[in-house]
Amino acid sequence: ETAAIDMQNYRHDYPILIYFYSYLLSGIYINAFHNQWSKDYASLEYVHTYIQWLFPLQEPGVNYEAKPLTKEEIKVLKTAKKNLLKSYKLMLGFYGIELCNEETGEVRRAPNWRERYYNLNNHTHNSLRITRILKCQGNLGFPHYQAPLVRFFLEETLVHGLLPNIKDSVLNYFLFAVLDKKQRRRLIKYAYFNYDRKDEFVWCPKKIQTIWSRLSQESRF
Repeated sequence: ETAAIDMQNYRHDYPILIYFYSYLLSGIYINAFHNQWSKDYASLEYVHTYIQWLFPLQEPGVNYEAKPLTKEEIKVLKTAKKNLLKSYKLMLGFYGIELCNEETGEVRRAPNWRERYYNLNNHTHNSLRITRILKCQGNLGFPHYQAPLVRFFLEETLVHGLLPNIKDSVLNYFLFAVLDKKQRRRLIKYAYFNYDRKDEFVWCPKKIQTIWSRLSQESRF
């Protein structure tokens, strides 16, 4: 219920302050950050203050030094999309994923996915970071990147049985960060048909599940 309220508030564009997407990150220019931290997985894992700068939201985070902006200034931040894309690629690499199409947002496993998946599965605070990334994409001009990333995580967790420790976050948070209602509904349907205990599926009304099940059975004949 807490997750549902949080994600509903986000989708309805609640008027809370966001953090400034500065060109400085604790004294480091963002270009230098991208270059120096790209493969520094230990720092990306154990330092917790950079994520709010890279992916600002309309809600508070743990970095109290990040400067607040008014909601209207989101429009100005959209000019920083190039840096936001670099930050996204950097974090995807940290998770063992790579962006294979900048136009559509399609992602796939990176060559080092096994070791990075191990880290992601055993340091589940990264689920909060991924939720932040998805929300930021919706706010700052990359909403079309949301569904491909969520679809990827649904497949990895529900179909391939990987990353079991973040499966709940995928269903409770990642899924409902997607702003496009049609895409979100398709993702929920995909999750339903790949969920192993359908009687326990709680992420859409039972009447919708009944309709989907009936249509699926009819299509077999």
